[in-house]
Order: sequence, then C-alpha cells, then structure tokens
Amino acid sequence: MIELRTPAELDGLRAAGRFVADVLDELLDTVDVGVNLLDLDRVAARMIADRGAVSCYVDYHPSFGKSPFGKNLCTSVNDAALHGLPSDRVLVDGDLVSLDFAASVDGWVADSAVTVQVGTPREDDQRLIDTVERALVAGIAQFRTGNKLGDVSYAIGRVAKDAGYDVNLQFGGHGVGRTMHGDPHVPNDGRPGRGLKLQRGLVVPIEPWLMQSTAELYQDDDGWTLKSVDGSRGAHVEHTVAVTESGPEVLTLRRAQGTDP
Repeated sequence: MIELRTPAELDGLRAAGRFVADVLDELLDTVDVGVNLLDLDRVAARMIADRGAVSCYVDYHPSFGKSPFGKNLCTSVNDAALHGLPSDRVLVDGDLVSLDFAASVDGWVADSAVTVQVGTPREDDQRLIDTVERALVAGIAQFRTGNKLGDVSYAIGRVAKDAGYDVNLQFGGHGVGRTMHGDPHVPNDGRPGRGLKLQRGLVVPIEPWLMQSTAELYQDDDGWTLKSVDGSRGAHVEHTVAVTESGPEVLTLRRAQGTDP
C-alpha cells in the first residue's frame, strides 16, 4: 500500500534522515586503508545506541536473504554491488566501498548510501561513482508533483545508459515510513509519463546502482552479498526524498552536501 505522509509525519522522517546522514558522515570520516569492515559496523551500532534508534538491518530477513542480516550496516566492496554483509575484512589501498545504512528513529525510517574510494583513486571507479551520483540527482529532480514515477526511473536510466552502463531492474528505490521497505518500487530505468502519479507526502529512497561491465548479479556464499557475475566493480548511492509543495526535499543530506545532493 502506498502511503502519503502528513506534515507532522514528515517531521519525524526528517529527524530520521538527519540521523542517517550523521552516521554516514561519521563512517566516511572513518573509512581508510587498514580499517576493518566490522569496525565500521561497530561505529554504526554505537551511534544507534547513543541515539536510542533501532537498526533496520539486524533482524531483517526477507525472502532473498538466507538468514537474518545480523549487522547494522551494508558494506559492499569492489565486485560487491549491494547488500554487502560486513565481515572480518580489512580495507586495502584501491578498494571501492559502498556504505548503505537505514535506521528507525522514534518509529520513522530513513535510508541512504554512498560509495567512496579507499586510498589511491582509480579513474574507472571515479567515473562509475560520478555516473551513479549524476543519476541520483537526475532522479531526484523528477520527484515532484505532476510527474509520474516513470519520469524518475527514466531520468536515472538515461544517465546510466548514456554513460555506457547496463541497468539492473531487480533492485531499486522503494517506499519508506514506519518500515524500511514498502510500496512503490522505483526501478532504475523506465518509461517517462508512465506509472504512479507523484503526490505531496510521498517519501521514497531513490537509489541508483551500477556495475562497470554487467547488469547481472549472483549471491555470495554469505547468503546476502550480491556481486557482479564478471568481477567488475559496483557503486551505489541513495537518498530518502519527499515530494513537497516546493519540490523534492532530500531528507538524508550529509554535511559535505549542504543543500545540494
């Protein structure tokens, strides 16, 4: 069921969005060569406890996961594109890591993701990151009253395909509110002018993700991490966004982004 949020409910979602952004800011300050993925998860766990928030991931067990996730953060490294289960792995120079975090604050959920290079940057990785970030901006720009959901999906897909990347439609954006995943599903490609009419109060995490040379995934033996079938690297970005009278409002802006996603 698609739910439209009242102004009072949006205030709750804004508070959740600020917390999620603060956690990702702290994680971005922590990521470096020599940092263990489990240490990153511990940062998220500490901040959740300090805030009195609730992890959306620890007990999460959808049909596509082999067991409850059991951690507070998704850490997808190199050929892992999505749902990376933190493990006893130390980041090394040249790694590409996506951090995906969702939490509930006073019963309201926000969800966001960012991808960064660790240590020495690689040109092909930066091009991938730049593309998913431009796709996110393009999708957010279409998330306004009078448009259709297909306009958002089309804008994301056009950026990706114009840059030469294939788009996977299996996983994408989704409704959010009292739970982490709800309706509508927001694929990362689509047809303009089609689908749900966007109305004030709709809140959706928009999340473009791409892999360098494929759109096909397989599930790792850990039962969660989704990897590219050809070993190419992945990037994933995400913001929780609300349709408002004045246009799209990004609820998960991080410090470095100011007012511009």
